Amino acid sequence: MLAIAIITDTDSSLPLELATRYNIQQVPMTINFGDESYKAVYALSDSDTFRRIDQEGKLPTTAAPSPGKFIAAYRNAFAAGAEKIVCLCVSSEVSATYSAALNAIESFPGREIKVIDSRSLSVGLGYNVLAAAEATSQGASMEEILSIIEDIRQRTFLYAALSTLKYLAMGGRVSNLTAGMASLLNVKPILTIRDGKLDLLERVRTQKKAWERVIELSAIRTGNRQIEKMDILHINASEMANEFMLEIQTRIHCPADIMSIEVTPGLSVHSGAGMVGIVFVVK
Repeated sequence: MLAIAIITDTDSSLPLELATRYNIQQVPMTINFGDESYKAVYALSDSDTFRRIDQEGKLPTTAAPSPGKFIAAYRNAFAAGAEKIVCLCVSSEVSATYSAALNAIESFPGREIKVIDSRSLSVGLGYNVLAAAEATSQGASMEEILSIIEDIRQRTFLYAALSTLKYLAMGGRVSNLTAGMASLLNVKPILTIRDGKLDLLERVRTQKKAWERVIELSAIRTGNRQIEKMDILHINASEMANEFMLEIQTRIHCPADIMSIEVTPGLSVHSGAGMVGIVFVVK
């Protein structure tokens, strides 16, 4: 049996305990508040991040891991006995992480390292990573793992609703006027993963209707197929996420083991606190 290590980045939104259980290395994104830098997830949570954003009135910058960070991760994997590595990265449409992971391969001539641009993010990426780790633990070959990753990617969907445009305005992604009008009219953007990034799908008035629309879109996408995996994702909105979970469980036949997962700072600063959504895999 060949030992294949699974590596990803913290934009996979995998809780640390879950990554540890499956022996998955997560290379952290960097969050910069002025001259202070923090490792996403390991040193900074969403709640920490937005507490400071609200105190300082401005967003931090984020940075993809350097090739050196991936070199260290690859070296650790080989030192631990891995013969091959699969590294799954957040979409290249939103981060330079994939490029850094790819460049790091040059330091390991003759070793088999496969770097994959997931074209996804957050738990959408996380599901690919977990599927790869589960396959590895069952002795799957490299070819089988790559096939499993591609299969689950085609069956994974994400829908979410923003509660405010305040943070998008702080980052210059929308104007203050647009954010103000959206707040006045109680407009809630609906987001989905499209072309490798989190994109605006439609706009709905009021949070209640936005959540109803997210559930409706999920039901339409599910059709007559069963849901294999499902989790609620949120950005610094755990109570809202729990409310949304209860709501969706009355509307859709859900798996028994749904978790509420925070998006993590490498991605969350780009959308803003208050986002709540659903990510799921259909059979």
